[in-house]
Amino acid sequence: MAGTLYVVATPIGNLQDITLRALETLKTVDLIAAEDTRHTKKLLLHYGIETPLMSLHQHSGAGRIEQVIRRLQRGESVALVTDAGTPSISDPGGTVVEAAHQAGIRVIPVPGASAVTTILSVAGLPAHRFRFEGFPPRKEGARREFFEKIQGEDAPVVFYESPHRLLKTLQTAYEVLGNCNVVIGRELTKQFEEVFRGTLSEAIAHWQAKPPKGEFTIVLAPQTGR
Repeated sequence: MAGTLYVVATPIGNLQDITLRALETLKTVDLIAAEDTRHTKKLLLHYGIETPLMSLHQHSGAGRIEQVIRRLQRGESVALVTDAGTPSISDPGGTVVEAAHQAGIRVIPVPGASAVTTILSVAGLPAHRFRFEGFPPRKEGARREFFEKIQGEDAPVVFYESPHRLLKTLQTAYEVLGNCNVVIGRELTKQFEEVFRGTLSEAIAHWQAKPPKGEFTIVLAPQTGR
């Protein structure tokens, strides 16, 4: 009988933001497939979990995915985790999930933390629906087109950005969308967590005076009704 693939959400920062069910799953599976085993090992050591680890990331290749599927087909249980948050959400974990489905293997979600829902919960914006866009393109032309496509959006738009591209991205958004309202979460749930609320011009000035550090999750307010 085939085993089960558990898609397990892990903390986005604070190690206490993990469910009891996730801890029990990580303790009892035969294998944990992790985006970065060094990162996941810190979480496991914190909770005294000794389950074997295997690296599985965007550069692993088809062979590593096939290895996981074979183990599942032999009846082993595997937990899939990303470095932070929920696997498959702006994360390459979806590839192994799809492979498991194709192989007829049971896939079970073990829900938990996500930077998207975390920032929306404190944004103070209507979030009965929203649009998630992952990371904006790196190149200026593609990034401008990215924001042109969300002009007139009547729901919050959420996306991620790295610290070294934050100011360029905010500047492009300002040039395309105008001075719309924005909520920016930095290092969410971590020691130096910051939630900024204001306009794009205020956000640009804020991080020009305070060089960006850490991980950023950005929410653009609805483009209609401003």
